[in-house]
Amino acid sequence: MIPEINYWAVLVATVGSMIVGSIWYAPPVFGRRWARLAGVNIENPQLTALQAWMPIIVGALMSFITAWVLAGASSIAWHFYEGAYFWAALVTAVLLWAGFTAARFITHDSFEWRSSKLTTLNIAHELVTVVVMAIIIGVWPPAGI
Repeated sequence: MIPEINYWAVLVATVGSMIVGSIWYAPPVFGRRWARLAGVNIENPQLTALQAWMPIIVGALMSFITAWVLAGASSIAWHFYEGAYFWAALVTAVLLWAGFTAARFITHDSFEWRSSKLTTLNIAHELVTVVVMAIIIGVWPPAGI
């Protein structure tokens, strides 16, 4: 079975992810705290334009992949459990976040001796991101669902 995917919803969810990241990591919100905990100098005057934009480009591509996988997994979950597509998307997002994203962040960060405050900040961002993606994907299911 090839899952049905609404690619418009995937694109909008990708943009939603970028908006969440822009707000979350803005200096007045969590940006300064994240930079301090991660040891990142956000005021680096030697940063070139390409170096500054490369993480944003990579982030956008990875957000697209995440939204695409979430849309496909949500469609499969909806077919399996039936019910409302919105709830299938939301539950799928939270389960995938807990089982893959949060679990892997915690594992890697513990081996790298990263601050639990940094880990919590980053996995909370990821949870908000996938929930926003799930809401967009959930309210805009593929045609025929």
